[in-house]
Amino acid sequence: MLIFKEPPYTNIENDQLQVMLNKNVPIYDIRRAEEWQQTGVIEGSHLLTFIDARGQVKPGFIKRFTTEIDKDEPVILICRTGSRTSKLAHHLMTELGYTNIFNVDDGIKQWLREKRQVTKILKPAALDAYFGRRL
Repeated sequence: MLIFKEPPYTNIENDQLQVMLNKNVPIYDIRRAEEWQQTGVIEGSHLLTFIDARGQVKPGFIKRFTTEIDKDEPVILICRTGSRTSKLAHHLMTELGYTNIFNVDDGIKQWLREKRQVTKILKPAALDAYFGRRL
């Protein structure tokens, strides 16, 4: 018999995301620079790459994230499809003691399918200056 457990984090749809953004809950876009450039980002996003192109956790990611976000502070995570963020959300809650993590179901792809607004950004080479900054 298969047993499916609910994740320890909260999955949210875009309508819930918009409400949270309107309440100034911080959102972290954990995709890579070339992904930000291809699709744009949700205005106000903190750009902080989690996994590099080789599939490795980006050095300094966990330290920077844990420095910027308190364990009980609500925070939204977004990636392309919700896959990377679900793994990160699970890790943050089960291994690092975070209590208020929200994962955007279907990521930026669904946001774009719904024709919601994004902010276009610079070429990838120039994005290193934005690593960890809010747009």
